[in-house]
Amino acid sequence: MKEYLFLNIIIASLPTFANDKAPVDSSSIALDEVVVSANRWRQSQGQQPKSIAVITPRDIALHNPQTAADLLAISGKVFMQKSQLGGGSPMIRGFATNRLLYAIDGIRMNTAIFRSGNIQNVISLDPFALEGAEVVFGPGSVIYGSDAMGGVMSFRTKQAQLSTDGKTRVTGSAVARYSSANNERTAHFDVSVGGQKWAFLTSFSSFNFGDMRQGSHGPDEYLKPYLVQRQDGKDVVTDNPNPLLQSPSGYSQINLMQKIRFQPTENWDFQYAFHYSETSDYARYDRHTRIRKGLPQFGEWNYGPQIWMLNQLTATHHAHQGIYDRMALRAGVQRFEESRIDRRLNKPERNRTEEKVDAYSFNLDFTKALGQQLSLYYGLEYVNNRVRSTGTLTLIDKNTQEAAPSRYPQSRWESYAAYTQALYRLTHKLNIEAGARYNHYRLKADFTNHGITLGFDPHQTNAKGSFSGSLGLTYRPTSQWLLAASVSRGFRTPNVDDMGKLYDSVAEAVTVPNPALRPEYADNVEIGITRLFNKTLRIDLSAYYTHLDNALVRRDFKVNGQDSILYKGENHKVLAIQNAASAYIYGVQLGVKANLPLGFGLNAHANWQKGKEELDNGERSMLRHAAPFFGRAALSYSHDNLYMELYTEFQGRRLHKDMPEDEKSKTEMYALDADGKVWSPAWATLNLKAQYQAGRHVILHAGIENITDKRYRTYSSGISAAGRNVVVSATYKF
Repeated sequence: MKEYLFLNIIIASLPTFANDKAPVDSSSIALDEVVVSANRWRQSQGQQPKSIAVITPRDIALHNPQTAADLLAISGKVFMQKSQLGGGSPMIRGFATNRLLYAIDGIRMNTAIFRSGNIQNVISLDPFALEGAEVVFGPGSVIYGSDAMGGVMSFRTKQAQLSTDGKTRVTGSAVARYSSANNERTAHFDVSVGGQKWAFLTSFSSFNFGDMRQGSHGPDEYLKPYLVQRQDGKDVVTDNPNPLLQSPSGYSQINLMQKIRFQPTENWDFQYAFHYSETSDYARYDRHTRIRKGLPQFGEWNYGPQIWMLNQLTATHHAHQGIYDRMALRAGVQRFEESRIDRRLNKPERNRTEEKVDAYSFNLDFTKALGQQLSLYYGLEYVNNRVRSTGTLTLIDKNTQEAAPSRYPQSRWESYAAYTQALYRLTHKLNIEAGARYNHYRLKADFTNHGITLGFDPHQTNAKGSFSGSLGLTYRPTSQWLLAASVSRGFRTPNVDDMGKLYDSVAEAVTVPNPALRPEYADNVEIGITRLFNKTLRIDLSAYYTHLDNALVRRDFKVNGQDSILYKGENHKVLAIQNAASAYIYGVQLGVKANLPLGFGLNAHANWQKGKEELDNGERSMLRHAAPFFGRAALSYSHDNLYMELYTEFQGRRLHKDMPEDEKSKTEMYALDADGKVWSPAWATLNLKAQYQAGRHVILHAGIENITDKRYRTYSSGISAAGRNVVVSATYKF
């Protein structure tokens, strides 16, 4: 029961723990913090009934995250799963993947092919280009629509800065970083040039990661004693000279951001942003460790380049009269490209599927204050995704290619929505917030490119509507207390991945399309308590319960009356996504922050949750994305130009009897207990980070992660985390 021991230690130490922000002085701890993610506009956190985690520029600068996925983990409230080094799939309150929503500067990042399996789209974001991030816990569908069931991750990028003194304003930075565990070599620069009305910002980053070295002390099941190499036209299994090195796992990535800002008057602000991200090919490491009949199952299993491009135009207007006080128009055009390449060991057939999604979005958001007591937030949204998918079979011994079944049908997914939200200040102590949204979606798909007979008309249209709503209140009986309660409903409409995917998702089975799907819903109840002690200690506690209904899950299926089909030359069991289950999740989040004398501070976040889902036979299994007990605790020190943090990150164990049913067969991912059954061991790491301001322009960073060289994997991950890792970087600011 190590997880409960951790929790008891944290609770016993409440007077000495601080939050995730660097301590400044005693007055820095308060009940209020400005957030923008909850309703797309700046709002005091003390008026918001939902729990929100804020990741500040100071947090990003100190911890120097390699990817945006690592950035989210800084909060201590988001659990991160990885199937490969080029990955990062957040888990929030029992939800993950396409049941969470990503937003970049207010633009929806989720597409119609976001899947229920682990996704890594968050790594397309450049952590150097981010100004901060906020995580809204619980359903956020009133503001953000489909997929915002477990939470919303809202990222804010750096802004082009206008001049305030009549002179041209030039600011920027250059960064170089090295990490020893994966031989990382990263370089970044950004520059902003601003006049009184025009401003320009350019940002560029280059990342190069080698194979990840795992720790020396831990389960032997995580070691990879072999390599697969192609020699003389054959796959040869050889000894791995360094079993701690997880090969193949390295990759590279580039990110570019260009912004243009024009402010013709005080009331109007126009901003254009261009984002581009591209990775190299990178291996899905967990598939490279899968053993079948005593040999590696795959000779190749790689993701092709992951490409993300966003063109965004934002116009804001302050009117202070008429139907709105503030208006924001956000238009986005995104392109997503991804591919998968796999070949079984010593087989000549290399399978490749390639997907391209053009995503168009249009948001029109307004605020209006009606007197001192009532504030309205309302708006419209339109989203259009066009999916193109192709499949190719290459015979590598003959160097020939032919068409093969695609992963998805050629399709279009559209969503139309209107929402309104009201904040009513009954008294200076009590606020009530209520909101509602209607969403209508339509999915049109052409299944003829799948290349197999599916037993239904290959031209399908699925259209339905969804309602969501929320009601919450905040009560401040004194300046030292904040009480919050909320009920909310989130939803997710079936997307192309749910309805149209054709893919061998698990061994000896294939997932086939199912056009007869309906939306799923999550109903959530949450209470929160915040207590402030003399502006030097703050304790936050929230408890929640969520019920998932009409859940879209993978179940046994039949095609033309048959429970198996021939796919990629082999007989496969048939599965399909269906509205066939319910689930529930409940849990507690605890956060404490304090400022101590002499520049010291302590902080901690602990998260406990439990979830179960309904199986096909009516029994219940642990919910896959309900993470074990986890959290983060840190001791910090600040003096003049030096800031240091000694911290631990930890996860409780999950025994085999508590593992989800669909995880119990994944021997390539987990440790094995005395009976040879999979389980996820508890782990904790010790880490040290330091930041030093050397003069006006130079900032030096250094750190040692996983000081004890622990070999561990976060639950549900297919690759081990870094072993002892030395990180050094230098930043020049001008």
